[in-house]
Amino acid sequence: MKSKSGERTLLASVLMSSPGPLVVGTALFFGRSSTQFADFVRRTAELGAIIVSWIVFRIVNKKDELDAAYKDKLERTANICVGAAMCLSGAAMLFIALFSPGSKKGNVIPGLVIAVLGVITNTWFWLRYRRLNREKPNAILAVQSRLYCAKAAVDACVTASLTFVAVAPAKPVAWYVDLLGSVIVAFYLIINGVITIRGKNNVMNWKQTP
Repeated sequence: MKSKSGERTLLASVLMSSPGPLVVGTALFFGRSSTQFADFVRRTAELGAIIVSWIVFRIVNKKDELDAAYKDKLERTANICVGAAMCLSGAAMLFIALFSPGSKKGNVIPGLVIAVLGVITNTWFWLRYRRLNREKPNAILAVQSRLYCAKAAVDACVTASLTFVAVAPAKPVAWYVDLLGSVIVAFYLIINGVITIRGKNNVMNWKQTP
C-alpha cells in the first residue's frame, strides 16, 4: 500500500509540475526578468526529472522479480536525473543572471503568482515525501523529498526577488535584487544537485529516520 501511495504522489507531482513551465514560459513574452527566465529553465528540467522518477518507481515496485542490483541501478539512474536537473537548472540560472542585460524587466506578475503557488505546493509535497520515506525508506522518495525542499526554498527566493522587481521596477536596485536572487538560487540548486548525484542522503539533515 505504501508503494501505491508513493506512486500516486509521484504522479500528482508530475501533474502539478506540468503547467509550471508553460505558464512561466508564456509569462516571458511579457517580462524579461533574468530570475523569471531562469525559473522557466529550472521548472522544465525538474519536470523531466520527476517524470523519469515516476516511471522508474512504477517499474521497480510493479516487478517484484527484478534483480536487486538492477533495482538499485534504476533508482540510481532516476536520482542522477534529479541531481543533473538541479545542476543544469542552477548553471542555466547562473549564466543568465551574470550575462543578461540590465534592461527593463516588464511584467513579472505571472511569474510571481506561479512562484507563490510553488512555495505552497512544493512545501506540501516535501512534507508528503518526507513522511512516506520515513514510513517505508525508499531511495527515490528520499531524493524527491530533497528535490521538493529545494524547490520550495527556490520558489521562496524567486518570490522575494520578483516581488521587489514588481514593486519597484524602475529602481536601479531592482536589477541587483533580481541578479542576487538568481545567483542565490543557482548555487543552492548546484550544491543540492551534486549532493543528490553523489548519493549523500545524510548531508544537510536529509537522512530519513524511521
